[in-house]
Amino acid sequence: MSLIKSISGIRGTIGGKIGQNLTPIDAVKFACSYASWLKNKSKKKKLRIVIGRDGRISGKMIQNLVQNSIISLGIDVIDLGLSTTPTVEIMVKNLEADGGIVITASHNPSDWNALKLLNKKGEFISDEDGKKVIDISLNYQFEFSKINDLGQIIEEPNSMIKHIDSVLKLEVINADTIRNTNLSVVVDGINSSGGIIIPLLLDKLNVKYQKIFCEPNGDFQHDPEPLGKNITELTKKVVQEKADLGIAVDPDVDRLVFVCDNGKVFGEENTLVACADYILSKKLGPTVSNMSSSRALKDITESYGQKFYSSAVGEVNVVREMKLRDAVIGGEGNGGVIYPKNHYGRDAVVGICIFLSLICERKIKVSDYLETLPKYHMVKDKINLSNDIDISEILKKLSNEYKNEKQNDIDGLKINFDEKWIHLRKSNTEPILRVYSEAKSMKDATELVKEIKIKIKSINS
Repeated sequence: MSLIKSISGIRGTIGGKIGQNLTPIDAVKFACSYASWLKNKSKKKKLRIVIGRDGRISGKMIQNLVQNSIISLGIDVIDLGLSTTPTVEIMVKNLEADGGIVITASHNPSDWNALKLLNKKGEFISDEDGKKVIDISLNYQFEFSKINDLGQIIEEPNSMIKHIDSVLKLEVINADTIRNTNLSVVVDGINSSGGIIIPLLLDKLNVKYQKIFCEPNGDFQHDPEPLGKNITELTKKVVQEKADLGIAVDPDVDRLVFVCDNGKVFGEENTLVACADYILSKKLGPTVSNMSSSRALKDITESYGQKFYSSAVGEVNVVREMKLRDAVIGGEGNGGVIYPKNHYGRDAVVGICIFLSLICERKIKVSDYLETLPKYHMVKDKINLSNDIDISEILKKLSNEYKNEKQNDIDGLKINFDEKWIHLRKSNTEPILRVYSEAKSMKDATELVKEIKIKIKSINS
């Protein structure tokens, strides 16, 4: 497995050979490259970097390697310990640090880990800056500090509580109504940091809850991607406990999916749609999601008389488009909600608070609310890639096959039909070609994926 270097960070599997996996040598090299890049662009005498990790088994090891590498370059580290991606992002901004690193492979399996790299705003570094970091790593352009100039590690306690408090202070969050509604919830924390921060949040909102998989030991009890097929224990528990809803997050708590009171999965694509419905009811303005997200957000946005815009896949691309359009909310259909009044990053904590505000204000069951949303069916498939596959040539030939349909090639290839679409793009986080389709019926969405996969096989044979 090759290391994957993209706008989503430096990630790979633990163990193996240097340069092919995320080994200790690779962790040190890229930590030093990032720290050196920060030093090169800053005129400050002393820099500070915020670092936190999710609950993965390899998390402490990688964090120790990264932090000790950074202090060797004369930079102070603010250590959040067990944390979440949005917590690190918020703390970079609140502490006025110079950057941040999140030790997490997000939705990837437990044998993966990664370094997510942040700028001084607590946002992912740009593709251009990411390439500079990689260039530095190629030539080991590091200059280490002498003994009296070494950095230090400073522990920052209670960062999750500070994160929660910052969300609850948002004007749009109706915390009092949530507290007075007497909700009951089941939480699936995938045995990572979500098992800590979500119960802490619910305690502050006086929400009763039951926990499953909330021990942050990195022992993922199911595929960590928050999709309906992966959270069957949660759906059963919601029905068994007669709860109002279920909440599931990914290991670093930047993605979110709900389960209805009747045990039906609300759907990760609908997470952003529902949150946008609530925000637009409070403040009108544009919305943004990526090209692989549901058309339902466009429908909801236009129902309020507002404009919808799409971006290339990747949080940094969504954020760029949100800033350009001054969007009131945005995110990705994978369950990622970005509310700029909080910060420009996907955040399950803010997503939960917005969603609970919605159902409590409107006094509606989650299952009943789901029925009010635009009806689409999405298929998310993938094709494993081998080194000899020329993706650009395949997409070029596919584009020609469908030359009479509307197309967008800013991120792979998206083909838009009147009542359905399909999007093909190389993943930023895995060696696969993602194939997403959406239509008014599951049959049409499924058949479109099958049709495209047959054509790809024919092209590649």
